[in-house]
Amino acid sequence: MKDYLFTSESVTEGHPDKVADYISDSILDEIISKDNLSRVACETLVSTNLALIAGEITTKSSVDIEKIVRNSIAEIGYNSKQMGFDHKTCNVIIKIDEQSPDISQGVNVGQGIDLDQGAGDQGMMFGYACNETETLMPAPIYYANKITKRMSYIRKQNIVDYFYPDGKSQVTIEYKDGKPIRVNTLVIAQQHSEGIDNNKIREDLVEHVIESVFPPEMLNPKPTIYINSTGRFVLGGPHADCGLTGRKIIVDTYGGAAPHGGGAFSGKDPSKVDRSASYAARWVAKNIVASGLADKCQVGLAYTIGISKPLWISINTFGTGKSENELIEIVNNNFDLRPQGIITDLDLLRPIYKKTAVYGHFGRNDPDFTWEKTGLL
Repeated sequence: MKDYLFTSESVTEGHPDKVADYISDSILDEIISKDNLSRVACETLVSTNLALIAGEITTKSSVDIEKIVRNSIAEIGYNSKQMGFDHKTCNVIIKIDEQSPDISQGVNVGQGIDLDQGAGDQGMMFGYACNETETLMPAPIYYANKITKRMSYIRKQNIVDYFYPDGKSQVTIEYKDGKPIRVNTLVIAQQHSEGIDNNKIREDLVEHVIESVFPPEMLNPKPTIYINSTGRFVLGGPHADCGLTGRKIIVDTYGGAAPHGGGAFSGKDPSKVDRSASYAARWVAKNIVASGLADKCQVGLAYTIGISKPLWISINTFGTGKSENELIEIVNNNFDLRPQGIITDLDLLRPIYKKTAVYGHFGRNDPDFTWEKTGLL
C-alpha cells in the first residue's frame, strides 16, 4: 500500500454549527426523558443575538423550550456580551409543528403497509471502523476530536482564562504502508479575548493541548503547525457566523475517511434511521474489525419510509477481510437491522443525545454510546 497523507477536522462546542446541534439534542433529551415515544425532528439556527427553533415534534410531554435553549447556550459558555452572544439576552424564536400523520402511520407499529415499525424515512447510511486507533476510528478524526475536546476542557477548567468557546482543529496524518505514523500538519483556531498576543496563544495551545493530546512519536519530526493563522480570532461563535443543525456531519462521523449518508443526526429521535441506522452501521463495522474479521470495514444500509427491513446491505473490507457475502451472512445472523431491533438492542429511547452533539458520535468510551460495544462476533 502506498504512502499518503489524510486530513480531518473537528470543531469545539462553541462553533456556531455545534451550538445549533447542542440545542437541538438538548431539546430532544428533555422531551424523550418525559415521553420516550415522542417523535422529534428539531432544527436550530443561531446567528447574531438570535436562536431560532423549528421543526416537527409530537409528544405527550410538556417542556419549556426557551429555557432549554438558554441553558444550553450557557452550558457551552456564551455568557457575556463581550463574546457577542449571551444566553441571558439573545432572542429565542420557536416555531414547532406536529409530525405529519402520513409519516407517523408508516412508523407506528400496527399501522401502514408494514405492520412492524417502519423506517422514518428513505435514505442510505454508512458505518466504518478500522484498527488505526484504540477506539477503531481513523487516526485523523480521532486526534482532531481529541484536540477540540481538550481546548474546551482547558477553557472550562480555567487552565487558560482568556479562551472563548469557538474553535477548530485540523489534523493531517502521514501514512506509511497504510499505517498512521506521524502528524504532518496541524491547524488550530481558538477564539480568544481582546488584547492577547498570538505568540502567547500559540505557547498555551502547544503546552496544554498539543503536547497533552499526541504521543511524542506522533510529533517527531516536528509537524508544521498553524495557530490562528489570520493572526486574530476575537469575533467568533454565532455573532460571527450563522450556525445550523446538521452542518458538521463529517465532523460527526469519520472525518471523510468513509462516506456519509443522506441525513444529519442531531435533533432527531431514533425512529429516524438517519440517526439510528447510522449508529447500527458503526456497531456492525466495529464488531467486524474488533473480532479480527477485517482490518477495516465499511457498512452501507438503505431503507425506505414505512418498511422495516433494510433494502440494501453492503460490506466492504477493502481487501483486508472475509468476502462481502460471507460477512453479510454473519451480520444477518447476529444483528437485527429493523428500526425496532436497532432501538431495542442499542437502548436508544433514553436522553443520551446531548452528549453526542459535540466531539463525534463515534469512537467514544462512554457506556451510553451503546453502538460502540464489541464482543458480538
